[in-house]
Order: sequence, then structure tokens, then C-alpha cells
Amino acid sequence: MRALELKIPPPVVALLVAGAMWGSSLALPASAAPTTFRAVAALALALAGGLIALSGVISFRRAKTTVSPMKPERTASLVTTGIYRFTRNPMYLGLLLVLIALTVYLSSLWLLVGPVAFVLYMNRFQVAPEEHVLSRMFGAAYTVYQSRVRRWL
Repeated sequence: MRALELKIPPPVVALLVAGAMWGSSLALPASAAPTTFRAVAALALALAGGLIALSGVISFRRAKTTVSPMKPERTASLVTTGIYRFTRNPMYLGLLLVLIALTVYLSSLWLLVGPVAFVLYMNRFQVAPEEHVLSRMFGAAYTVYQSRVRRWL
């Protein structure tokens, strides 16, 4: 079976999900959590997401390999150091944390459907095809890495 290819860049997927969450928040009930608490918690989550994603980009740049998720076959090396010791997909994890931050800020548990949909979409249309390419390119080294490090966290 051939893996499906992603046609939409992951940041665009995250923006589409965020837009749907924002629009849905107008019709969904919100919790009574204080605005200051929600804003501080959301900011902390979004900053953590940004730092995690940035550390992934920095690790790829240091290894002189492509950062673009659209062409995984252009990968020059298997990066397993830095943030990649803890998660195989820090850039996607960072986007997920930003979506969770938006859920917290908008204050509706119903909006958790957005981050869940993002993970399901990314696993099917981005991560699985990437893993297929990386397995072909790096063989046993990638299989060992997969067994050691989780896909998300």
C-alpha cells in the first residue's frame, strides 16, 4: 500500500484547524475560567510549543538537512540528537501545543476536537508518509530510532 502524500503544509493545516476552532468558539459554551488565568496558561503553552518547534528547526539546520515537510526524500541525515531524543516530530508537537493553547484561551473543552483532529490528520497524511520515506532511506537505524523515541511525546 502506498502512503498518502500531504498536499497541504503542516502550518497551513494548523491555521485551518485554528480558524475552525475560533469560529466554533462563537457558538459553543465557554467555561467561567478567569480571563487572566486563561491568557497566562495559553501564552505559556504557546511559548512552549514555539520553543519546541524552533529547537527542531535548529537541530535540522545544524545537521544541514531539509526543514521542509513537503519533500522528506530530500533529507540528508537522520537527526536523533537535541529535541529529537524526546520526540520524533517536534515541529508538529509545537503546532499541537499552540492549538491546545488556543483551546485554553477560548475556554471550551469542546474545542479539543481541533487538536485531536490535527493529530489524526498529521499522523495519516504527514507523519506516516515521512516515516515510510525515512525507513527506506535509513533502514535499521531509523527502525531503532523509532523504537527508542515516541512519535509525539
